Amino acid sequence: MGVRSFHDEQARNKRDSLLLLIVVGVVLFALILSISYLWDPASVYIMVPLAALITAGYTWGNYMFGDRIILSYMKARPAEGPQFTYLHNTVEGLAIAAGIPKPKVYVVPSEELNAFATGRDPEHASIAVTTGLLRRLDRLELEGVVAHEISHIANRDVQFMTLVAVLVGLAGILSNWILRSYWWGGSRRDRDERGNLGLILVVVGMVLAVVAPLVTRLVQMAVSRRREFLADAYAAELTRYPDGLADALEKMAALNRGNMKVSETVSHLFISDPNRSPLDALFSTHPPIEERIKRLREM
Repeated sequence: MGVRSFHDEQARNKRDSLLLLIVVGVVLFALILSISYLWDPASVYIMVPLAALITAGYTWGNYMFGDRIILSYMKARPAEGPQFTYLHNTVEGLAIAAGIPKPKVYVVPSEELNAFATGRDPEHASIAVTTGLLRRLDRLELEGVVAHEISHIANRDVQFMTLVAVLVGLAGILSNWILRSYWWGGSRRDRDERGNLGLILVVVGMVLAVVAPLVTRLVQMAVSRRREFLADAYAAELTRYPDGLADALEKMAALNRGNMKVSETVSHLFISDPNRSPLDALFSTHPPIEERIKRLREM
């Protein structure tokens, strides 16, 4: 990928990311409005601003501290000890090449071959690799994987991907809340008092509660697939050896069983989909690994 096309793709990702963020924001606001109406139609004008503030606070808190939550959730521990010297040297060297501070380095106890980056910006970022990946990859392959994660940090993908994880999780929470409010509270209210507008809002709320998780999942998928290709390309530029990453991806395809049991809200952070499902062809957050390998081999 040439320098010009690479930066063009970065700009395109930023524009698309902003658009997708607006779409998810509108869906979340509609869910909040529906929940407020189901809770008490007379309190909509009070509940909506209050719920918006709570949602903003929730999003900000998870955005600022989401990396710690994700690392804790994955049982990641700091990579300390002489056995991780080469890993630290690799991370530091590639970070210097990318012009960013060295991220913190963690290890995840899993036999699967995988890695992820998280954080809100290059100054507050972390890279985590599985113990299985460290055991099974050679140095050039490990360098390719680390370069891929460094790319996500340098391109500020982690910033947006962390926010997407927060919003996807929040959409799921709100959808569940609105369904419970309808069945346990809304179904007992006198709907006749609400009039046609009330009935419309209830129906819209129910539809949104059902489709919102799907919409946010599609947003998550669209954002992640393109960014994976871009990170692969930038990793090849950093290492000057695209076959290293291609070989690593081939081992992941051959050895991984997709049983890391990672929440779908954060699965897009990983270099390879940590879960496997019959619906991966439609809803996977990662492009087909064969296509990624093919593009790397052609560089």
